[in-house]
Amino acid sequence: MFLTASISGFAFDSIQVEQRVEPAKRAAQILHKKLLSCMQSQPGLEAERRMKKLPLMLLSISMAESLKDFDAESSIRRVLEMCCFMEKMLANMLADFEMKVEKEVLEPLNKLSEDDLPEILKNKKQFAKLTTDWSNDQYSADLYHFATKEDDYANYFIRLLELQAEYHKQSHEFLDRNINELKESHSQKGESWTALSLSKKKVYGEPLLSHLSQSEQEIATPIQECIYMLLRTGMKEEGLFRLAAAASVVKRLKTCLDQGTVDHSEFSIDPHAVAGALKCYLRELPEPLMTSELYNDWFKAAGEKELTEKLQQFRVLLKKLPPENYNNLRYLVQFLSLLSEQQAVNKMTPSNIAIVLGPNLLWPRAEGEAALFDMASASSVQVVMVIEPLIQYSSSLFPEGINTLLASGL
Repeated sequence: MFLTASISGFAFDSIQVEQRVEPAKRAAQILHKKLLSCMQSQPGLEAERRMKKLPLMLLSISMAESLKDFDAESSIRRVLEMCCFMEKMLANMLADFEMKVEKEVLEPLNKLSEDDLPEILKNKKQFAKLTTDWSNDQYSADLYHFATKEDDYANYFIRLLELQAEYHKQSHEFLDRNINELKESHSQKGESWTALSLSKKKVYGEPLLSHLSQSEQEIATPIQECIYMLLRTGMKEEGLFRLAAAASVVKRLKTCLDQGTVDHSEFSIDPHAVAGALKCYLRELPEPLMTSELYNDWFKAAGEKELTEKLQQFRVLLKKLPPENYNNLRYLVQFLSLLSEQQAVNKMTPSNIAIVLGPNLLWPRAEGEAALFDMASASSVQVVMVIEPLIQYSSSLFPEGINTLLASGL
């Protein structure tokens, strides 16, 4: 039997410590297994794939499919749209919570039960058979290590409770805030659930220079805020800018951008809604970002057969843009270039991006919205020929680099 020992000034009763090793191993094994069975998502998956398999996410998808059968004015549709968004947010919170539990509790428990403690017990058996000094030293060191780390092992379970508390608090606050808003808006007959008191400082539909002067910014709020969120959560989202989001969520985000009160944590979870809000801003500008005045000049430059000459003509036209248009176009195109670098995952090549965003960046002067989009659609192939090279050769066309963009979003 061991006597009470002192190693490096740390006193411990090796017999007491020895008696705790086996129970610790059993507890770690059992609780790891039980906790694993409580998980609703599949361990080991990245956040996005994990979230897609959650029952809450499947419920959100079903809500999205169900609301398609209602007309736009239906109150059931409006409520379902909001519920769809909220269930998706809850699924994201749950996936994030379970990833933290897996990393901070499950993995340490598994290592404890499958590696650390079995190694101590293995050395115990060796010590029982061999009475060499090496065995004695090794086993004593193992017990000492266990004794010094026992409090840390107990903290795994405290951390589990802390994570649960954080998750439930976050979920409750989100639900409480959005349910109250949903009830209030639903009770307002004849108004959309997104109807909020409008800010006097309108952004959407306002001239670019007017907004920038009023806000004292270089980059328009919707462009900067949406890109900020997309850089964090949308770069690997398949079909970004191509797939439509729930109209009600896009409308809510637009209202928040108008008011200058955007909660990134609320909207970053829905990259398609963020992309939709960005497209809306570009489309609703009184004049296209690339200007109607240069409309024909862009097409002429894009028609150059020699790439060198084409890019040179593009540089000439970029210099002709008003400074505010140039700065915002540069910011946007550099982001789109980064987005295209992830095309193996998000399927958004420069050509695909140009197809869906081009008509929102360049259109001719026309009377009425319908005429505007008819003309833009008729020249969509030409628009792609303009926008695609801008994205492909952005580093050459915009020599300022992307440090500012990256600093703002990553």
